[in-house]
Amino acid sequence: MLDDLLERLLSGEGGPAADHVGLGMLLAEAHNRSRERLNQALRPLGINVRGFAVLLALPMYGPVSQRDLIGHIGIDKSTMVRLIDELEDGGLVSRERVPQDRRAYSIVLTRRGEQTLAKARQTAEQVGGNIFGGLTEPDREHLVDLLRRLAEQAAPPRPDAPRPRT
Repeated sequence: MLDDLLERLLSGEGGPAADHVGLGMLLAEAHNRSRERLNQALRPLGINVRGFAVLLALPMYGPVSQRDLIGHIGIDKSTMVRLIDELEDGGLVSRERVPQDRRAYSIVLTRRGEQTLAKARQTAEQVGGNIFGGLTEPDREHLVDLLRRLAEQAAPPRPDAPRPRT
């Protein structure tokens, strides 16, 4: 159940500006609830959604630097350092020197990390099925399309982008 304010904003009670705020609040509420459910399910594995994202990214991008992971995942530098420290402390990843640059390290998935990733994938599939299972495939595709368009519209303008003529 959504809180009273959100329901009232979505009903148009506050006018067009409030409607936009209500849509943003609804999107945030859906995100927060689904993230919390997945975090709860992943907790016994010793990871959260962000850690899971790193574990998912490593097989896709191979041994990769923290800097590159930041670019791929979109997590800020200090959060990434803390996250890699936690994953390393849990034995899920290791930092290994890059042979071509002794100052640089690559983040590598350990055997334990591979096992945890496999369990986390199963967990996420179950949680995702509970959250999104009521959507038909066309509904899911439509939702993904809408969210992509919304993310593109919400992105800050690039400094090198041409400015609209007035």
